[in-house]
Amino acid sequence: MGATAAAPAEASTGDRSRVVMRLVISCPDRPGIVAAVSGFLAEAGANIIRSDQYSSDPERGTFFMRMEFAIAAGRHPGLGERFGLAVAGRFGMTWRLWDAAVPRRIAVLVSRHDHCLQDLLWRWRRGDLGGAEITTVASNHPDLREEVGSFGLPYHHVPVEKGRKPEAEARLLELLEGTCDLLVLARYMQILSGAFLERVGVPVINIHHSFLPAFAGAGPYRRARERGVKLVGATAHYVTEELDAGPIIEQDVIRVDHSRSAGELERLGADIERVVLARAVRWHCEDRVLRHGDTTVVF
Repeated sequence: MGATAAAPAEASTGDRSRVVMRLVISCPDRPGIVAAVSGFLAEAGANIIRSDQYSSDPERGTFFMRMEFAIAAGRHPGLGERFGLAVAGRFGMTWRLWDAAVPRRIAVLVSRHDHCLQDLLWRWRRGDLGGAEITTVASNHPDLREEVGSFGLPYHHVPVEKGRKPEAEARLLELLEGTCDLLVLARYMQILSGAFLERVGVPVINIHHSFLPAFAGAGPYRRARERGVKLVGATAHYVTEELDAGPIIEQDVIRVDHSRSAGELERLGADIERVVLARAVRWHCEDRVLRHGDTTVVF
């Protein structure tokens, strides 16, 4: 987490007298970080409107910070470059700077289960995804074309035929290249290869029922009921090459009892899945999630 990563702010459209920006930082913890960052912003004429910070250990731990600040529109060009030279390099920071008015572009992969997709589309239309914009939807099945089309979005059917998965992934990469800042798996029932994850070049968020790994595979709710589970839940996480082992962003549960049928458990699970996935996507798009090894810090 100590390498410096350049992250220039992107200009947004529209005539604005003041620009709200987000600065996200992680670096080895040491005295003077907050003073250096806030001092730099003060000298630049910025007004800090929100600040969150956390240290994994004040003695040789990792320091995390998320700041929102407002700055005069004419003073923010080049701010990232100046911050890198004046502060980030000195503290060995990994960081990013983002104009809050510039929407993150989201691409969604889905199979046949539509509950998470429909919820994301509804929230997007209401402006409830952290200012993000869904740009495209792709699926290994044609079933949801009409539903997606009703939102005015393109729908790409990319079948995954047995023995021809590399060709399907290559087609997906063609569709996604340069069109998204985040890829969301809204119940996409295909395992993405390590080569795909490396080449897609953007973070990938997945949702699954939190019975994993105890009830992995087909029919998890039936088997969960047979074991008398008392909680139904869901987990949203970043996707890594190791299946269902990426850093967790958000989880939630609902209590159930012996009277619930497998179908009722599945319905309740779908409710939790859609809410947990939406939270994770919104938080990511609002720069609230900082990855740290196998875990995350969420402000």
